[in-house]
Amino acid sequence: MKLGLMHYPMLAAALLATGIQLNGQSKKTVVTGTKVYQPVDYVDPYIGSGGHGHVFVGANVPFGAVQVGPNNIVKGWDWCSGYHYSDSVVIGFSQTHLSGTGIGDLGDVLIMPYTGKVRTNHGTQDNPTSGYGSHYTHAHETAKPGYYAVTLEDYRIKVELTASERVGFHKYTFPANQEGHIIVDLKEGIGWDAPVETYITKKDDYTLVGYRYSKGWAVDQRLWFAIKSNVPLKNFSVYDGNDLQKGTQLKGQQVKGLISFDKAPATVLLKVGISPVSSENALENIKSEIPGWDFAAVNKAAVAKWNTELTKVSLTTRNDSAKTIFYTSLYHTMIAPSLFNDHSGTYRGTDKKEYANPGFNNYSVFSLWDIYRSDMPMYTLLQPERIGSFVNTMLAIYKQQGKLPIWHLDGNETDCMVGYHAVPFIADAYLKGYTGFDPNEAFEAMKASATRDDYGMKDIKAKGYISSEHERESVSKAMEYAIDDWCIAAMAKKLGRTEDFAYFSKRAAYYKNYFDPSVRFVRPRMDDGSWKSPFDPFNSVHEFGDFTEGNAWQYTWLVPQDPEGLIALLGGDEPFTKKLDSLFTAKGDMGAKASSDISGLIGMYAHGNEPSHHVTYLYTYAGNQWKTAEKVRQVVKEFYTTTPEGLAGNEDCGAMSSWYVMSSLGFYPVNPAKGIYVLGSPLFDKAVMKLAGGKTFTVETSNNSNENIYIQSVTLNGKPYKNSYIRHADMVKGGELKIVMGPKPNYEFGKAPENRPDSKF
Repeated sequence: MKLGLMHYPMLAAALLATGIQLNGQSKKTVVTGTKVYQPVDYVDPYIGSGGHGHVFVGANVPFGAVQVGPNNIVKGWDWCSGYHYSDSVVIGFSQTHLSGTGIGDLGDVLIMPYTGKVRTNHGTQDNPTSGYGSHYTHAHETAKPGYYAVTLEDYRIKVELTASERVGFHKYTFPANQEGHIIVDLKEGIGWDAPVETYITKKDDYTLVGYRYSKGWAVDQRLWFAIKSNVPLKNFSVYDGNDLQKGTQLKGQQVKGLISFDKAPATVLLKVGISPVSSENALENIKSEIPGWDFAAVNKAAVAKWNTELTKVSLTTRNDSAKTIFYTSLYHTMIAPSLFNDHSGTYRGTDKKEYANPGFNNYSVFSLWDIYRSDMPMYTLLQPERIGSFVNTMLAIYKQQGKLPIWHLDGNETDCMVGYHAVPFIADAYLKGYTGFDPNEAFEAMKASATRDDYGMKDIKAKGYISSEHERESVSKAMEYAIDDWCIAAMAKKLGRTEDFAYFSKRAAYYKNYFDPSVRFVRPRMDDGSWKSPFDPFNSVHEFGDFTEGNAWQYTWLVPQDPEGLIALLGGDEPFTKKLDSLFTAKGDMGAKASSDISGLIGMYAHGNEPSHHVTYLYTYAGNQWKTAEKVRQVVKEFYTTTPEGLAGNEDCGAMSSWYVMSSLGFYPVNPAKGIYVLGSPLFDKAVMKLAGGKTFTVETSNNSNENIYIQSVTLNGKPYKNSYIRHADMVKGGELKIVMGPKPNYEFGKAPENRPDSKF
C-alpha cells in the first residue's frame, strides 16, 4: 500500500531532508554546504514499523546489548517490538527490545518522565494521563540510526535517546516551573514478559541500581541495571505496584521507583547501563562506555558506528527508493544478534553461571530458524570479524545446555521453531575457512544436536521419517532437519569423518520420504509408513499440526540442500519448472485458522515467511535463470517499499531484510552452507562490498532499469563468465563482476548443466 506524504508527516520530513521521495521518483544525493549525506542518512527506521513488520524503533548501535526506545500499550500481535506506527500513546522508554519477532518479550527497565501529580500506572489508551502515559505524534518524533526523539504532547517534555553497546542515554527537556517526575517501572514488559522478582535501591544521590527477573518467551531472564543521573535525586520513593512503601529500596514482583522534583530541572540526563551479571558490572559498563555527560558526542559516536557498518556496501544507482530500502534493510540486519556480556567480557550462561574473560564476545537473540537462510551467510561477507564470536557463543551454549541453540534469547533456550539451525552457520563458517574456533569440537556439538531423541529425531533415526502420530509439525521438522544434516555431512567430509559423512548424507535425503508422487507434494506419514489422509495441499493449519506456518504448497520446495533431487522427483527440468510456475498462480483456501505468518502471497508463494525465501532461485537449478530474475524483481517490487508497511511479514531479526540485501546485490545463498550464491537480478548500477583484508568485490551492471531485468552476459575480472552462480571463495579474493542487462531473457544464460549451481558435497 502506498500512501501520500501527508499521511506520514514526520517520515516525509525525514525523507525529504535526505532527498528521498516516497513516491519513488528520482532524487540526487543531497549536498548542503560542505555536508555530503552518508549511507546512514538513507536509513528509515520506520520502514516495517507498521503492518506486520514488528521492527524495533529507537536508539542502538550495531549488534548492541541495548535497544532503548518507546513502548506503546501492547494491544496485540503487531506490538511484539513494543511499538507500532499506528499508535499514538507512549508509556515509557525501555532499554531492551526485540526486532521483527512474532512473539513479544523484553522491554526491561521502563523509564518515563512526566509532569503534574504523582501517577504510578501507565494509564489507558483512551486516557493515558490517568497514569503517566502520554499522547505523541509522528510530526514531533524523529527516528534515525543511533538516535530517537519524541515530544510527550500531554507534558510538553522532549525525550531524546541515544546509546552505546550496553548503555542507554536518556535526555529529558522539561517545561519551566513544572512539578516533574521520572518513574522507573520494573513491572512493565512487552508481550509475554512478566516480572518474577524486581529490586531497586538508591545507592547515592546520583545513582540507582537494581535488577529485574522475568519470565515469558525467555523463561528465566535476569537483567541487572544501574542508572546515573546528572542531577541529584533528592526525592526518591519506592512503590509496590501502586502502593507507596517506606525507604528508598524495595524488593518485590512489581517494584517501581519514582524520582520527583518540585520544579523539574530544564534538562535531566540519565545513563542506564545493563548487565547480565550484576548491577556493579552495569555501573562499570557506564564508566567504560559513557564516562561523561556529552549527549551530542555519544550520539555522534553511535552514528559513526552505524556509518562504519553501512559503508561496507557503497551503491551507485538511479533507483533511489531501492537505495533507501537497501540501507534500511542492512541496518535491520544489525539489530540482532545482540551482545550478551559486559564491557569486561563477563557474561551469564544458559546454566546461569558467570563466565569471565571467555576470549570472545558472547551474543544472544539468535532467531536461527529465520536467519540461517540468508542473514548468517551475509555475515560471512560483511561481518567477518564477528564470525568467530558467533560460533564460539553457540559452542558455549552447547556446553551449558547440552545442545546447540535453537532460538536463544538472553541466556534462555526457547526451543522456538523447528530444526537445529546453528548447524548451517557453523558448517558454513568452517567450510568458508573461518578460524578462531575448534572445528572438531564444533562438529561434535553439531552431531550431538542432531542425534537427540526429542522433537521427532527418535523417529528420524529409527524410520527415516517422523510419524505424524508421534510429533506435531512432523513434515516441517523433517524437512528442516534434512537441510541441517546436509551441512553436517559437508563438514564431516572436509574433516575426513567417513562414517559420519555417509550417515548424515543419507539423512540429508530423507526429505524424499515425504514426497508422494501420486499428488506431487510432500505430505505427512503415519507410523506404519502410509500417507496420512485426508490431504489438502492448501490447508495451512492442517488442524493435524503437520506443518509449521505453512502448507504443502510451500514446504514441497524446502529442499535448498538438493534442488537437483527435487527436480528428479518432479520428473526433470520441464515438469519441475511447470510445477514451480504453478506455485506462483495457485489459489486455494488455507483455512480459517491460517497462520498470520503466511503473508506476502504470490499465488501460494509466501514471501512473508522464511521457508519460501530461496524458492524464486530454484528455477536456476533447472536451467531457467531468467525466470529467477523475473520472480525476484516481482518480489522486490511488490513486497519492499519505503512506507511503514514496507515489509511483507515479520522482519524476524534481519531475515526479511537480508533477503533484500542479498537479492538487490544480485545473488542469494540457496544452500546455506554450500559457499555459492545463485545469481538473480541486481538492482544497482554498481555495488562495492568491502571485504576482509582490505579487499573489495564489485557488482557492476550496464543497461539496468525497471524493464531491463534479465541477465544478458557476465564477465568476472574481465573474463567471460557463463555460470549462473558465483562462489564465495572467488568473491572474497576481491574482484569485479560485470553484468549486462536487457529487456528480454537470454534463455541460454546458465542453461547448460555445467553452468548451473549444484549440490555436490
